[in-house]
Amino acid sequence: MAHLLMVESWVGAMSRLLPRAIREGGHEFTFLTRDVHHYLRSAPEGTAHPLLGARNVLTADTNDLDTLLPAVDRLHKALGFDGVITSCDYYLPTVARIADRLGLPGPSPEAVENACRKDATRRALADAGVAGPRFAVCADRSAAVVAAAELGYPLVLKPVDLCAGMYVRRVDDEEELVRAHRALDDFPVNARGQRRAPLVLLEELLHGPEVSVETVTFEGRTQVVGVTDKSVGGAPAFIETGHMFPAALTAADAAAAEQTAVQALKALGLDDVVAHTEIKLTPEGPRVVEVNPRPAGNRITELIRHVTGIDIAAACVDVALGHPPDLRRRDTGLRSAAIGFLVPRTAGVLEAVDGADLVGEAPEVLELQLAEPGSAVKPADSNNAYLGHVMAGDATGPGARGRVEALLSALCPRVVNR
Repeated sequence: MAHLLMVESWVGAMSRLLPRAIREGGHEFTFLTRDVHHYLRSAPEGTAHPLLGARNVLTADTNDLDTLLPAVDRLHKALGFDGVITSCDYYLPTVARIADRLGLPGPSPEAVENACRKDATRRALADAGVAGPRFAVCADRSAAVVAAAELGYPLVLKPVDLCAGMYVRRVDDEEELVRAHRALDDFPVNARGQRRAPLVLLEELLHGPEVSVETVTFEGRTQVVGVTDKSVGGAPAFIETGHMFPAALTAADAAAAEQTAVQALKALGLDDVVAHTEIKLTPEGPRVVEVNPRPAGNRITELIRHVTGIDIAAACVDVALGHPPDLRRRDTGLRSAAIGFLVPRTAGVLEAVDGADLVGEAPEVLELQLAEPGSAVKPADSNNAYLGHVMAGDATGPGARGRVEALLSALCPRVVNR
């Protein structure tokens, strides 16, 4: 039995999937957080993942490396850790630093930091000749206005260190740029109490379908698990509205996306890591959008498991322990699986989701999860505001996306003002 240190977590799907993978692997974990109540406040129906199942729940200032690293040294001497892990993007660099300090398996801290900082990623990929959009890193609003005029509209404005599409906006002119920049300025601290870097990344708007390449890199060898598609809505925001695995691509497009993702991982120096690399398939060829040194979110890992039998969460645990991950494919009876998200467009209080009973009875449904009546609702501006999802499979081919879209259209949120 191995003992992992889990440093913070998201409160969504991976907060359940990683602890489950640890337990099913015969291991245990200690959970370390700066704020236990963050998880208790977010717990649905009285549960508190990932606190449930932890051998220990301990507190320390996970935002202050100077005090955290000595505290983890003491914990390691007392408890003995075999690996360090997290599911929260904001703590991936911290976990890499801890693993490096304790001599435990993990990617290079510098590589993780460069992958988690969108501006550093852009520079590293450009230096290595990996194709991406034209871009500029801007220190303030005035610099952004000048850079935008040089790059040419339309552009994408991004914070360099936020997640889930927060404050990522398409801007078509200077007025929209200033408005998007001002909104970002009004969000100086992220949800975990970390001060945001006062930089903005401007990127050329790329055209073409977007996919993600799911990979596992272990001891210098990257294995591609597959390519996932993505649908996006909510303009001028970029809200993920659904995914299908595997993406319905030509063999040539899939191979090009995979090759580009592997090149990006190599350029960043990422090893011993599960990664989720977003790619735009433009008319000029694949272009890297982002490299995420962690498993895919939005339950993409479950789509993969339903189709291939590969458990990405378990692979993440294995890699964190320095064990060879099990990436053998199994016959699951499904050829594709897809997920669609219920994206709110009005503000108020959720009274009910009409059509849920009928959708839940559909034979192809793998999951149906909906917000509880009484939940506060606001128009979505990132991937953090879904009202639920439906997941379905197809045993014959790439038809899962069409099935999910039909099921999703039968769900009607009833939102009232109170």
